[in-house]
Amino acid sequence: MSSILLFQWFLFFFILLISATAARLNIPRLSPIGPRILEDPAEILSELVSDDLETFFYNQTLDHFNYKPESYSIFEQRYVINSKYWGGANASAPILVYFGAEAPLDGDLAVIGFLSDNAIRFNALLLYIEHRYYGKSIPFGSREEALKNGSTLGYFTLLKLLQTMLKLSLMSRKASKLKILRLSSSEDPMVEYPHIALGALASSAPVLYFDDITPQDGYYSPRILEPLNDSDELKNYLDSMYSSAAQYNKPPTYPVNIICGGIDSSTNSENDTLSKIVAGLFAYRGNRSCYINAPTNVSETRVGWGWQTCSELVIRIGHDRDSMFPAAPFNLDSYIKDCKSLFGVLPQPEWVTTYYGGHDLKLILRSFASNIIFSNGLRDPYSSGGVLENISDSIVAISTTNGSHCLDLHQEKPSDPRWLVMQRKTEVEIIQGWISKYHDDLQLKDPKYIV
Repeated sequence: MSSILLFQWFLFFFILLISATAARLNIPRLSPIGPRILEDPAEILSELVSDDLETFFYNQTLDHFNYKPESYSIFEQRYVINSKYWGGANASAPILVYFGAEAPLDGDLAVIGFLSDNAIRFNALLLYIEHRYYGKSIPFGSREEALKNGSTLGYFTLLKLLQTMLKLSLMSRKASKLKILRLSSSEDPMVEYPHIALGALASSAPVLYFDDITPQDGYYSPRILEPLNDSDELKNYLDSMYSSAAQYNKPPTYPVNIICGGIDSSTNSENDTLSKIVAGLFAYRGNRSCYINAPTNVSETRVGWGWQTCSELVIRIGHDRDSMFPAAPFNLDSYIKDCKSLFGVLPQPEWVTTYYGGHDLKLILRSFASNIIFSNGLRDPYSSGGVLENISDSIVAISTTNGSHCLDLHQEKPSDPRWLVMQRKTEVEIIQGWISKYHDDLQLKDPKYIV
């Protein structure tokens, strides 16, 4: 049973590069986690993480794909396991694997609940893998050295990320007769090795947002606010705030409703546009001393996502005058110039579609793949680049009209609306069907096989 896997690109937020030149590189990140969670201190996140999780470090080779001496360098890759409900190898219980992306793994452990919520149902072993160059999975001895220049950042690619999945999954695979089930967020280009996984849940994966497949203004099409006018620095900040609110417009708070409610309830006597903008800002962000140029530390997430979008993940996002924002079309020449200035590297805008076959993606998946769920919330701006129609009987699309980015992967809550409950229920039933069929196939192959 074949299955083309999907590989993670995550984390949210815009990289707030305030200058007019750098603003062209503001590609929204792909995390399943919204801005409020990201702003929580690490100690608060750690309190939310289950005590059932065990942290390990795997001695990972820097590069498995060439024979340069430096390729054999070793660094520690962090991964986390929850074996509390695992049925064990004799029961052929599944392994659910989740891949982190452009941020430390800690935030995902605190928020992503799809695995833990279904661990009992599947008697599953849970495996969480941290993306290299983030969190505690830093090569070259230190973050400063790893992010120093193109020579060290050159090992920071999707194919190198694949090494982690391949080796750790195979290592875990020895503990179970059942293939691995991959649960993944949006940073997930298709990769090979279908023999490793039984299936994949790709939540909010904009696999069609490359090259010229999706219109550049697709990200801005699901907006529901009225047009506004503003100036440069304020424009960049508001662009980020409104976009993130739309991308992560999840219950029970619904950030878009909070912002719009603030705008609509503005009590300024002059009722001018700027006063409405400020009212929406206060409603969403609260009353702070500084919003736009607040002091920040340059993190591996900010630099890392900038590198990823300047090397392989060139997502052509822009907007024309038909949106609520002043026109800012995507300009590839300027983008290349800015990336070369920042990192000394030329972007590869056609690499994803050339390597993974993006222009013929549906035909390729229909011909060579099986057992993939593409889930999307249609209020997520990135859904414009997602797979929204079934490709075959075993490659299905599940979308929700009111859903936001990766919402189905979040922990179940009593306040979840019925449509979200039903979305997760449908996904679980499909996965259960994959597992049952796999058991049936094993029994046909070996009558002595017992589940």
